[in-house]
Amino acid sequence: MGEINSQSSSQLAEQLIDLALKAGASCAEVYQSNSLAHPVFFEANRLKQLESSEAQGIALRLWREGCPGLAVAYGRVEPQVLVDKALALSQLNPPEPIELASEQQQVFPNFGDRVEVGELVKLGREAIALIRARYPEVLCSAELQCEQETTLLINSQNLHCQYTDITLSASLGVEWVRGEDFLGIYEDQETRNELEMERLLQAIWQRLTWAENNTLPPKGCVPILFTSKAATMLWGTICEATNSKRILEGSSPWSQQQGETVLSPLLTLSQKPDFGPYSCPFDDEGTPTQTLALIVNGQLNHIYTDRTVGRKLGISSTGNGFRPSLGRYPTPDLINLIIEPGEGTFNELVRHLDDGLIVDQMLGEGADISGDFSINVELGYRVRDGQIVGRVKDTMLAGNVYTALKQVMALGGDAQWQGFCYTPSLIVDSLSVVSS
Repeated sequence: MGEINSQSSSQLAEQLIDLALKAGASCAEVYQSNSLAHPVFFEANRLKQLESSEAQGIALRLWREGCPGLAVAYGRVEPQVLVDKALALSQLNPPEPIELASEQQQVFPNFGDRVEVGELVKLGREAIALIRARYPEVLCSAELQCEQETTLLINSQNLHCQYTDITLSASLGVEWVRGEDFLGIYEDQETRNELEMERLLQAIWQRLTWAENNTLPPKGCVPILFTSKAATMLWGTICEATNSKRILEGSSPWSQQQGETVLSPLLTLSQKPDFGPYSCPFDDEGTPTQTLALIVNGQLNHIYTDRTVGRKLGISSTGNGFRPSLGRYPTPDLINLIIEPGEGTFNELVRHLDDGLIVDQMLGEGADISGDFSINVELGYRVRDGQIVGRVKDTMLAGNVYTALKQVMALGGDAQWQGFCYTPSLIVDSLSVVSS
């Protein structure tokens, strides 16, 4: 796996700053992102292809007479052309407050270790062979990847921040066709330094066992056990509700509830930027990231913000200004959301249920800021008398995230990374189940 040349990236960024200032800009900022990945794909039980993917993008933001101009380039960059484009765009924009981080020099060591392509191929082949040794009739797919991404931020206030993040990811999929019955089970993992393929395999084997028999779903309002994979649907809405931009707009239901109890006392949520596979020492504005206790024992304790929204709210940036894309300004966003786990295994959670539903995979979009949702259960299991009795089909689940998370019955001790979120399984009381 190749290397990203950070020295040439810094030289280009410094050249753009110098050219912008000489051309009449009062201040300027360069944000650069370079990524390098070699994904490995398996399909229908076999190695399908190896790919090499490299992306280089750079964004120049400058201000002339207080008016901003933002220009973006990918791949090879002509510095003067990019500066001229940003200056031209500044003539079309009204003046705005200039939000730039002050002087600091922080070049961080690499986070994570690389894994070679040959090792990824080996891991994928071994995993598929082990699945088919138990279930020879299934079709397996997989994608394994080691991605290296370098982020560089330099501005005319003598800010220079840089770090390289190396992340490993693996996804396994199993498809099982039995007559007219189709079953798809998909498990993912993001980590650093070493992939834990055994954990993915155990999860798939367990779900295949649970799905050997189909059964009717419960009806009406019943307790729901969300696996850690399914629980991310709930936390996405909570991320939006604690977003300072939503607070400023008044669209968050918690806009006036700082310090009040908003969720079950069992729930404590925080941001920990130095924990897990996605370490991030600074945001896209150059502000150091920090640990934030968002919700403590159900009480709204903190919100997260960038520089612009923070200024409007009269609070300091929490280091949460991130760009949705190179061509857009930073906006508040969370990193590494941690839901403090409870105690007990997943099986112990199951034994809490006399009659309920396990939700593991869902189809469709989750809830918006209102919290209301109505989703199709792609993969779910019926529980009776504390035992999983089979897989349910043609089932929908409806409710409200805020209401559900005020009625948490239990949290598991089985927290896992699901994307940017570290979450356990949990049981919520009385959500509506509808089946056709």
